[in-house]
Amino acid sequence: MEVEKAMSAITQGMGECIGLEYLQSRVAHFYQTGQRFIVKAGFDPTAPDLHLGHAVLLEKLATLQKHGGFVKFLIGDFTARIGDPSGKSETRKPLSEEEVQKNAKTYAKQVFKALDPALTEVCFNSAWLNPLGASGILALTSKFSVARMLERDDFEKRYQNNQPISIVEFLYPLLQGYDSVALECDLELGGTDQKFNLMVGRFLQRAYGLNKEQSVLTMPLLEGLDGTHKMSKSLDNYIGITQEPASMYAKLLSISDTLMWRYYELLSTKTLTQIASLQQGVQDQRLHPKAVKEELALEITTRWHSAQEAQGAKAEFDKVFSQKQTPSKMPEWHFEKGVWIGNVLKESQLCPSSSQARRDIAGGGVRLNHEVLTDAHYQFSQGSYIVQVGKRKFALVHIH
Repeated sequence: MEVEKAMSAITQGMGECIGLEYLQSRVAHFYQTGQRFIVKAGFDPTAPDLHLGHAVLLEKLATLQKHGGFVKFLIGDFTARIGDPSGKSETRKPLSEEEVQKNAKTYAKQVFKALDPALTEVCFNSAWLNPLGASGILALTSKFSVARMLERDDFEKRYQNNQPISIVEFLYPLLQGYDSVALECDLELGGTDQKFNLMVGRFLQRAYGLNKEQSVLTMPLLEGLDGTHKMSKSLDNYIGITQEPASMYAKLLSISDTLMWRYYELLSTKTLTQIASLQQGVQDQRLHPKAVKEELALEITTRWHSAQEAQGAKAEFDKVFSQKQTPSKMPEWHFEKGVWIGNVLKESQLCPSSSQARRDIAGGGVRLNHEVLTDAHYQFSQGSYIVQVGKRKFALVHIH
């Protein structure tokens, strides 16, 4: 019964599991003997901050730790210097050594917000890929054919469209797969867009004579705040796990009622049965969608900050948005008398550009001291002003 419950929690929300029977045998062995199995998840340090899209994997790793997994949290400091185009239509720019090391340090600090440090080892694949050397890499390339490599969806599309594919890009999945050989993994996790690379690890374990063949578990890519594209910093539709509690809570409440269930399934610790009960409550109109969304926002904000900070974020949100008051804290900016509103909005980072500022004013989205501003040519007189753009952006502007 314990194993059955464990497997239900492990497979909740997953995209696919290859080698499910082997994974179940490892979980059962843990419950029988207490012996843990090795779980690997690789992260290329391509940006300094993790977001809730990454948290889908982190939460699953945390679940696995509860049921026998020992996590090898792999930072791909070597492979990040190559660039992986998985899910992309062109070569991704490789990072410099300095960028990789800077981003890797922040990753190591952030993951323990979710993972048990006693059951986690942070690894860097340069530890075994640097010593591999030219002869080792040549031996590695002999294990895999070009025809097999072109089975990867993005490579095949680019080849058919006569888009360039560099030889070094073929090395990426091989090196990622070799990580599984070096770590002797029992299970590897990744996004659904990484399935080919994860399967290479499974293949290479056989090719190198390991007496195991890792299971592969893929997780869906979490949609961002727009509900359409996957969560991404470049698309500015993300929620960072280190963002201020008030910002995290407010952004979570901004997602659609439909997308809310996706976030519940992939990020909440609630079981599928509990989530289904909430859905039924909303459908029967016993529960209001906003109340259910608030529960989700509180849970996730608590997960990445604390219960006290999450409750504070809720109180602040209710104060500003439900009661239409201003935030307790706002960034402050200083300008000279006569400054144009467009420059203020741009310089105070309320709008990305003066042209966007004009559009926001025309759309009625800009307020001065709670009053809608309609004059796109407005110039400030001396004094202090509460400047608001949309529902969530505020600044206290001092004019001298």
